[in-house]
Amino acid sequence: MLKSLWFIGLVMMLAAGVMAQNKRPAVQPVTLAAGQTVTVDGALGAGVKLADLSWAWSSSNACFPATQQRKFTGRHVFFTTELPPKSILTVTVVPKKAGANLSIYGYQIAPGRTILPEDLKSCVTCEADHKWDYPKKGKTQGDERTITFNSTTNNYLIVIGVAGADGLEESDFTLSFTLKQ
Repeated sequence: MLKSLWFIGLVMMLAAGVMAQNKRPAVQPVTLAAGQTVTVDGALGAGVKLADLSWAWSSSNACFPATQQRKFTGRHVFFTTELPPKSILTVTVVPKKAGANLSIYGYQIAPGRTILPEDLKSCVTCEADHKWDYPKKGKTQGDERTITFNSTTNNYLIVIGVAGADGLEESDFTLSFTLKQ
């Protein structure tokens, strides 16, 4: 009797773990207006850890190289927005606590369906910004990270991910979207 109860408990724990892993992360939509900057607040604590980052260095995505994966090992929080034709979108993340090591990435895909990173087979373009490994001549880096997208003739869905580096799981931040047409 005790063995069967133990076995049932083990099966239930494993099933709960599988269900938790298969839970779809929340995605916050952001509505933009041309010529304006829209800001939203976020928190890594509301995000998820990605079990597999190999989508990022796949040649059909080319978001960041495998050598930089530790900069994306914390929790990920997702946002989406639309990029209209003949537009440039700049997205910047700034941690609310100085020194918090955040990274940002984003990719441009066809509108109509949100595809999150682990299911991303290919994209139009992918951009990422993270803490540098070494100083760059004539440049300095603060805590903010910025990526930019452009569109000539088509509209696109932009998926933005804010991630904690080196396993960071808790950090509040502000995300700014600036749309120029």
